[in-house]
Amino acid sequence: MSRYFYDLHLHSCLSPCADDDMTPANIAGMASLKGLQLLALTDHNSCGNCETFLQTCRAYGIVGLPGMELTTAEEIHMVCLFPSLETALKFDKTISENRLLTANRPEIFGNQLYVDAEDNVTGEEPHLLHTACRFSLSEAYGLVLSMGGAAYPAHIDREANGIINVLGTFPPEPDFKAVEFNDSANVDSYTADYGLADRLVLCSSDAHHLWDIQEAGPSLELDDEPYSSDRVRQALIDLINKGLK
Repeated sequence: MSRYFYDLHLHSCLSPCADDDMTPANIAGMASLKGLQLLALTDHNSCGNCETFLQTCRAYGIVGLPGMELTTAEEIHMVCLFPSLETALKFDKTISENRLLTANRPEIFGNQLYVDAEDNVTGEEPHLLHTACRFSLSEAYGLVLSMGGAAYPAHIDREANGIINVLGTFPPEPDFKAVEFNDSANVDSYTADYGLADRLVLCSSDAHHLWDIQEAGPSLELDDEPYSSDRVRQALIDLINKGLK
């Protein structure tokens, strides 16, 4: 078992609301300076920069996970993580086929850039990535699990697209085993008010700027013996799907 300092909610320059300098290489470099060892890229409704992200994480000795911040049909944000690029891209394809497609207007919403490991722009996503998919919260959660991934509601302590603000409560179904907080100061009050004591609590930055990437603080103990990055990724997926039960 080893302890890993993490940030599992990060946006690259592919997300329209993120800075253009949030390239995978810059994210990995900043995270390394901050002492983080476990990262997930979770762009809005896309895994398009995940391959580059995994390459740059390896260069810094960081374990990277491909992921997505999905917007469900209810306009709830859900973090989706996958143990491999192959499964992430399969999920990406399914979401892209079940999402409202509307043209992005970069002058209003921001650029949506695909980049390589040297920060070269290799393309631009033409469809706005903020739009919701057709899957309900329960359907999306089931889809992620069926593909071997893990999912949990994002920033439940925020009004914008947080599950509690949207639904007015924390629902018994789907049976999420983990929840994400944007501010760790809210954990105790939300846990008491919404009966979250048996959920794994994750605190991540939801960084859209390099300076927002969190310092080494929140951490998880994961079974990584015999060590491999694949084992660490799978151990994290398993922990999230198990929760504290």
